[in-house]
Amino acid sequence: MKIAILGGGITGLTAAYYLAKKRHEVTIFEKEKFLGGMAAGFKGKGWDWHLEKTYHHLFANDHDFLNFAREIGFDKIFFKTPETASLYENSIRQLADKNQKFSIYPLDTPLDFLKFPLLSFPQKIRAGAVLAFLKASPPFSFYERQTCEKFLRKTMGNSAWQILWQELFQKKFRKYAEEILSSFIWARIKKRTKNLGYVKDGFQSFVDFLENKNKELGVVIKKGWSIEKIEKRKSLFQIDSFRSRANKFEIVISTLPTPILAKAVDKVFSSNYLNQLSKIKYLYALNLILETKEQLLDKTYWLNISASDIPFMILAQHTNFIDKKHYAGNHILYVGWYVDDNDKLLKANKEQILSFVLPYLKKINPNSKLQITNCCLFKTLFAQPIFDKEFLKNKPNFKTPTKNFYIANLDMTYPYDRGINYAVKLGKQVAVLI
Repeated sequence: MKIAILGGGITGLTAAYYLAKKRHEVTIFEKEKFLGGMAAGFKGKGWDWHLEKTYHHLFANDHDFLNFAREIGFDKIFFKTPETASLYENSIRQLADKNQKFSIYPLDTPLDFLKFPLLSFPQKIRAGAVLAFLKASPPFSFYERQTCEKFLRKTMGNSAWQILWQELFQKKFRKYAEEILSSFIWARIKKRTKNLGYVKDGFQSFVDFLENKNKELGVVIKKGWSIEKIEKRKSLFQIDSFRSRANKFEIVISTLPTPILAKAVDKVFSSNYLNQLSKIKYLYALNLILETKEQLLDKTYWLNISASDIPFMILAQHTNFIDKKHYAGNHILYVGWYVDDNDKLLKANKEQILSFVLPYLKKINPNSKLQITNCCLFKTLFAQPIFDKEFLKNKPNFKTPTKNFYIANLDMTYPYDRGINYAVKLGKQVAVLI
């Protein structure tokens, strides 16, 4: 059968691989001139490895990705144990250095948690017991009947909610923080592992490897093709007829973000179905990448920002995870956060974003000179769906009301956060249905 796949990210490439192995004629349409989606990488001056435009790593239990990599013969994956931590304002408790505004506390192990000074010993035991329960439990239905805030307040206590979680949820989900279902925190704790994985030469090397595998199987890849209109004519789907009347397919699989797809299929889906999809809410992501002579964080790779004085959500000192020798001996720092679609920062350029961010970085580490040799800014539309009760009613499924039109996008990773593991899983799952 002739199959069109919309989007050349990991999901689209994975689906194409399995469908081509089943001897279908597959064409991938990708709006960019490169493949990989959010996992796509780039190289700076003097670098011998690619770097992702948005921070990426693997968990040790990312079995869908790891098994797929073995299946296709990709063997460039390795694991390390970098430090993760959280940053707090010292005003929360008078237990830290009063000469510094912020303190960083590692939270990698049970021992780290027991040493954490911002909760009492009974509070830590209670919170730790809840975390152990979340780690061990299956996806109970009651997780979808209450919000994270209510669940964590009830089980861990108000203090644990306020200190451990409140600010993180505020930064992750903005004005929707109190509406997020507790299935999200279950999935977050369930998935996390201490060991983290990465790919030699960056995840771009995996994208390139998978692209070549697809080409060997006869997959046609059309880069630089932004889908504008899809129509159904009898039993066939016509893609952008104004460009080429030859683009007719029996099956279409969309890996595009739901709102982007909806704009192109008003002749394919019913108004009721389009209205359902339009009810899903999203936040946008900003990622500022700094290449610097000195590191901002001494040991920590992943720093959750639990301080209300700091507007962004995470700092990822990539070169505390991956050797700086691959980036011309310089350090790499990601600054990441989510914003609403009307946030003025969405319209800002990298120089304006850098000016906004720098004062906060200096507060976090006043001793760092942070000589910046280069910076890049990447904006991701519809990056974070809002996992509330309305999302459950309206999220897409693989099969749509239109026969032979399928959706496999990152809205469907619920209750897990988006990531490469689930991109692979979705691609394989949708291929099995065809």
